[in-house]
Amino acid sequence: MTSISTSDTSEKQGLHPRNPHRFRYDFNALIKACPALAPFVALNKYGDESVDFTHPEAVKQLNKAILIHFYGIHHWDIPSNYLRPPIPGRADYIHYIADLLSESNEGVIPAGKAIMGLDIGVGANCVYPIIGNRSYGWRFVGSDIDPKAVQNAKRILTTNTVLTPFIECRLQSSASSVFKGIVRPDERFDFTMCNPPFHSSAEEAAAGTQRKWQNLGRPPLAQKRSLNFGGQHAELWCEGGEKAFITQMIEQSAQIASQCFWFTSLVSKKNTLPFLYKALKKVKVFDTRTIEMAQGQKVSRMVAWTFLGTHQQNEWRRQRWP
Repeated sequence: MTSISTSDTSEKQGLHPRNPHRFRYDFNALIKACPALAPFVALNKYGDESVDFTHPEAVKQLNKAILIHFYGIHHWDIPSNYLRPPIPGRADYIHYIADLLSESNEGVIPAGKAIMGLDIGVGANCVYPIIGNRSYGWRFVGSDIDPKAVQNAKRILTTNTVLTPFIECRLQSSASSVFKGIVRPDERFDFTMCNPPFHSSAEEAAAGTQRKWQNLGRPPLAQKRSLNFGGQHAELWCEGGEKAFITQMIEQSAQIASQCFWFTSLVSKKNTLPFLYKALKKVKVFDTRTIEMAQGQKVSRMVAWTFLGTHQQNEWRRQRWP
């Protein structure tokens, strides 16, 4: 994998120390990796090279360049209007999961194909499994309720043969299920991860889009105009928002308590946390962690929980972790 090179060593605030995207983008290297990025790179008002983050195609080409340059993934594309995730923040979640596993493994990050993760809501972009595999060699199952998203994620895997042996995508056929129909009786996962839809309605999602757009210095969007990062219904909102979604995940995680070491989810809104702690107490988890994450001014957090007691954790490590 290609290491970062940049003439500007100033670090972006808050990103994980192992995140290779901590520094300003080296656009010369990125354009060399993906020449289609070149038309979208220009000097911003501060005299620095940048891309117009309000332009959907600019964001997509930047993602393509990053995936080629840092992760060796040469064939990546997504349908229009699907989520174009900001990769630095996605990488942070992966690296914090690695820290969580290392804390359960005497400070050593368990790496390689013996480690299995489940990405709930993998999306059309398949970015979390890509970063996790290329950074640590982990295997993944990615699940999603959107057939078109699963189809595109599978296309990414089949056109990048370095990923094919390590990542599998499965369609969730039940809107009321998180793990049932995805996790098989004989499977064990070292962690699960999820970036849940945090809006509670289409209207709330649209209002959030307007705020982001205006924060980027643009006038209000037309009613049907999508934001640069895109996003479908299931990616952006669900009834009850992230509080309802993660609470449901916690309740259903108890049904496969012995099949996963650490369950995790991102939590966007701090006022969601008390409701989640109450739900975790109700299902009688053994341990809970809350880890703050930040990218610039944006603050998020990862909540993790496990049902495994000390003896069960020791047995898990002995049997599964290299």
